[in-house]
Amino acid sequence: MAVKLDPFSESTLTDRYQTTIPDPVRKALGLNKRDKICYTIQANGQVVISRADQTDSDPILGQFLEFLAQDIEKNPQHLQGISSDLVKRVQSLVSEVDLDLDQSLSDEDE
Repeated sequence: MAVKLDPFSESTLTDRYQTTIPDPVRKALGLNKRDKICYTIQANGQVVISRADQTDSDPILGQFLEFLAQDIEKNPQHLQGISSDLVKRVQSLVSEVDLDLDQSLSDEDE
């Protein structure tokens, strides 16, 4: 569902740092009462708001990957290829591992 947004929506913080999500933003995200929202702080200082239940990624992992991307961009001279010996060693360690990525996790692994 495409919702045309006014490019400028704002709200005010109360004394308790609470606010109301503006109607156009609620409509764009499909938010209802009691829904949870997620705030993602990007490296450039911008904050992205999304429905929490639509966030499939781990926010800590996302921050770590962003850190890595920035470091690679700033310091490309630090990148090194993996040696063929290391590749062979890793392959030998996992050669007997049987993995089905489509299999559900057990309750204790969830």
